[in-house]
Formats: sequence, structure tokens, C-alpha cells
Amino acid sequence: MSNSPASTPGGALGGLRILDLTRVLAGPWCTQTLADLGADVIKIERPGAGDDTRHWGPPYAKDEAGHDTHEAAYFLAVNRNKRSVTLDIASEAGQALIRRLVPQCDVLVENYKVGDMARYGLDYDSLSALHPGLVYCSITGFGQTGPYAPRPGYDFIVQGMGGFMSVTGERDGAPGGGPQKAGVAIADLATGAHAVIAILAALRHRDRTGEGQYLDIGLLDVQVSLMANMASNYLATDRAPVRWGNAHPNIVPYQVFKVADGWVIVACGNDHQFGKLVDAGQRPELATDPRFATNPARVRHREQLVALLEPMMLTRSRDAWIATLEEVGVPCGPINDLADVFADPQVIARQMRLDMPHPTAGQVSVPASALKLSATPVSYRRAPPLLGEHTAEVLKELASQTDADLDGLKARSII
Repeated sequence: MSNSPASTPGGALGGLRILDLTRVLAGPWCTQTLADLGADVIKIERPGAGDDTRHWGPPYAKDEAGHDTHEAAYFLAVNRNKRSVTLDIASEAGQALIRRLVPQCDVLVENYKVGDMARYGLDYDSLSALHPGLVYCSITGFGQTGPYAPRPGYDFIVQGMGGFMSVTGERDGAPGGGPQKAGVAIADLATGAHAVIAILAALRHRDRTGEGQYLDIGLLDVQVSLMANMASNYLATDRAPVRWGNAHPNIVPYQVFKVADGWVIVACGNDHQFGKLVDAGQRPELATDPRFATNPARVRHREQLVALLEPMMLTRSRDAWIATLEEVGVPCGPINDLADVFADPQVIARQMRLDMPHPTAGQVSVPASALKLSATPVSYRRAPPLLGEHTAEVLKELASQTDADLDGLKARSII
């Protein structure tokens, strides 16, 4: 089953227009979310090159004959529902066109290095003078202030600097252990989501007062905030948390176990569930063993218990264990690869695969939005755009450019 593109716009943010000067992931994730919610997002890209991620392949989308197109799957993941305009903002003519577009927009989002937009005369102070109601969001690695502000920001580096990797990876002391980054760019994606929250809050303020404002969103700030209870535990005790791999520091057994044909997550949150687990594994005596009868005892005797549970778990397959444990109420689950994910009946029921018509690939498939709104659902109106696909359309519509104007701009490589 796939989710079909909606035929009409609408949505909670219908009527809002976003000027998107972002590239790669954090910014485009933010603006795609706004677009899914109904906003008209105009993506500004470099003439002849575009967003860096257009070239981050393979893999590429395939056309109907099964051949690779030039559409990188990475780009497709975060750029649907947008209109692409190629425009050289480093040129005076390009900057002048941005200034003509800004008064037609509610929000500007950019993720250039600190100082770049001011050098182009496109910073908040300059543009808010033209449009006092403008909500202007800057996404950078380290924010606009502080000693690291001039540095470029990379998700991997921020995961390390923000503490995430210190608690992620194999347990301290385990063979082959060591810090690990997340398998997806969690700092970038969470920063994009935080930017959406800030933009919506600023729009609420603007609607009440007419005033726009400047939003300063940094990857490192977001990563530190995501440490949440781990950070709070440290601040309360002055003791830095350590890596526990797939285990839990305070609950046992609450970890991954190897089974006959793969891996299963078992999460026994109380003594009753532990009893059900060992009954199912034909080791009921473990539930009454004084070393394991209570969770505090199991935590103290973690190594002994896990050594007894590991051979028990190897006696059955993944699906057999999951069926048995679900039946008796022990929380458990598989470790799915993405083929498993998109074949999962729950994922199918929630329509988390989106198939969209595409001008060169025929059809592209991407993850759908996770946002489910009853009155103003997200809509899928446009496939991720070809480079410059909407340049003429947007500049005629919003910047009063004629065909002759566009020909002149193209001749000078401005668009």
C-alpha cells in the first residue's frame, strides 16, 4: 500500500509562503515539514549545481525502464512540495531579486555560515526593514554567538561534541566497544524539527502583533537539549553517564538478545514480566532465584543472569520468540532492516511509504510525513523538483519578471 499525493493544497499552513535558502538536511527537513503542512515553499538553488544533495548518489531514482536518473535519493527524501528557483545570490542582480521576493513571503529560512547573509545584504536587519513582519530563521552549527559561531557545523561532529556519542555504542569495557554515532543524522533532523517549532511560534506572535522576529537555531544547542534526562542526571550528580550498549543501566533484562536466526529486543519492565519471560523459556526457577527475583537483585547480578538467558534465547527463532512473548505480555520486538520496515503491517496501515509522480523518474518513493492531523492533514502536491523547474513561474508571479527579463538574467548566469 502507498500513500497517494493529494490533488488539492490546503493544510494547516495553506496561504503561507516560505523562502527557502537552505541546503543539505537540517534546513530542507524543516522546510519540507512546512510544505507538507500546506505552505508554499520556494527553494532557492545555485544555477547549474543546486542543492549539494542533488549529487549525493548513488543511489538515484530509477526511471520506468529501470535506469538511473540524475535524481539522488538523498535529495528526494527532504524536498517534496517545493518549487525550485535557480538564482545566484552572490550577484547583485540575484540579491535584488531576493529583495523583491521577500515582501511576498512570510518566512525566510537559511543555513549559510555566520556572516554570509550580511555580506550579501540579505541578513535579518536588512530584510526586516523591507518587511517588518518577516520571520527569519537561521540554522547553523553553533548559533550566531559564542567562540564556535564561525565554524561550519556537521552532524557527525555535533553528535560527538553534544554528548550523544558518549552514551551511544557498546557498553564501556565490552570487546570492540567505543562511541558510535547514530545511523541517521539525528542532530540535523532534530534541528530541522526544532526550527519548525520556532517558526510556528514566531508566526503565532506575528499574527497577534504584526511583528516578525529573528530565530537563531544551532545544531549543538539542539543536541545538548536532546540529552534530556541524561544531561539532567549529570547536572544533579556531577557524574557523567556511560555507554550501556543495548542494555539499560537500571532495568534487567532490558536489552537485545541473539536468537536462532537473528536478534530480538526484550524489555522486562517489572518482576511479573520477567517471570513470564523465563516461564516461556522453560527456566521458571530463575524467577524465584534470590539473585534474580527482583529488579534490584537482577541489576546487581546482571552478568550472571544474562549468561543464563543467552543460551535460552538461542533455542528459538525471532518470529517464534516474538509470538510467544507477545502472547504472554512480555514487551519485545524485532530489529528490522528497511525491507522489513516497509513490509510491516503497521507501517503499511499508517501509510508511511509515499509514491509520487515524477517528471523524469515516472514515480519516486520516499518516507511519508509522520504528522497526522484530523482537520488539516498534510498533503503531497509536488514531487521533489527538478533543478530550476519553477524559476520562470516564480519570478514572473512574485517578482514581476518578463520573458525578456528572464532571458537577460539567464544570459548572465544569474538564473
